[in-house]
Amino acid sequence: MSLSELPDWLPGWCADRLGAEPAEVLFHRPGISVVFGLRLGDGAEVVVKARDDDGRAASCVAAQARLAERGFPCARPLTPVTALGSLAVHAEEFRPGGELLSGDSPEVAVRYAEVFARLMAELASVTVAPPLPNPRWARWDHRDSGVWPSIGFLDERDQSLVPEYIVDTAVRVRRRVLAADLPCVLGHADFEAQNLRWHGDDVWAVHDWDSLAWQPEAALAGAASGTFPKIAPATLPPIASSAAFLTTYQDLRGREFSAVEQEIAWAASMWTAAHDARWDALHGHGPRAGDALRAQAAERLRRAGA
Repeated sequence: MSLSELPDWLPGWCADRLGAEPAEVLFHRPGISVVFGLRLGDGAEVVVKARDDDGRAASCVAAQARLAERGFPCARPLTPVTALGSLAVHAEEFRPGGELLSGDSPEVAVRYAEVFARLMAELASVTVAPPLPNPRWARWDHRDSGVWPSIGFLDERDQSLVPEYIVDTAVRVRRRVLAADLPCVLGHADFEAQNLRWHGDDVWAVHDWDSLAWQPEAALAGAASGTFPKIAPATLPPIASSAAFLTTYQDLRGREFSAVEQEIAWAASMWTAAHDARWDALHGHGPRAGDALRAQAAERLRRAGA
């Protein structure tokens, strides 16, 4: 993307909020949040994020700022969230560098669990308005009709393309998680390898704070245990790796999950995979996440009591 292709609102917003207009586009990433990496006229390198204003962004950015202030490895917000028409916009520091940590072995799972436990411990002392509605891939608590949260561009597609076992797994997972009625906490709901960077054994950056959620702790940990190795395409790690993740998380948090929480963690470990498998089926991408879900669902559902 060139400077001339930037949205009309962006140069003026940068001048007003950051003191200088963009001089160079470092990168551009479309998505739920549209992300612009920019070098400003004064030489500062920043990241500007814009998303539809659904009420979540202010809480997510406030929580990110608190963790950055404490030295947690994440980008420091440079502005609060501002409303710009239908958009919620903010800027944060550019935190480049670091390497991906790939793999889904129990040993790799332990390293990710260590970061997630630290992250959740930090968020436990952060007070913000719950960032609702939850991200669509962690929104098993929706009140829409049917098993899936209402997502227009997915719902308008031919639902017969979604294999029955994916829908059945999602139904059983959702029923089990909602039946527990556990208290909710603030947590990161997109804890995937592609959203972290490392310097050797040390995590350098955790990204995607737009994806904070308000869900039970065990469910958030369980979801992370099922998504931590995700780069592309979506899949599930081996069951032994999810187990290692959950054991390490509980050890480091100093609290063993109750029997019910153990089941909720295992149930939630499948929800994102079911969401991704539905996405793949509706977009004609082949089985990908669905293959792993089909192979592991019976054992994960057994552990979930679902």
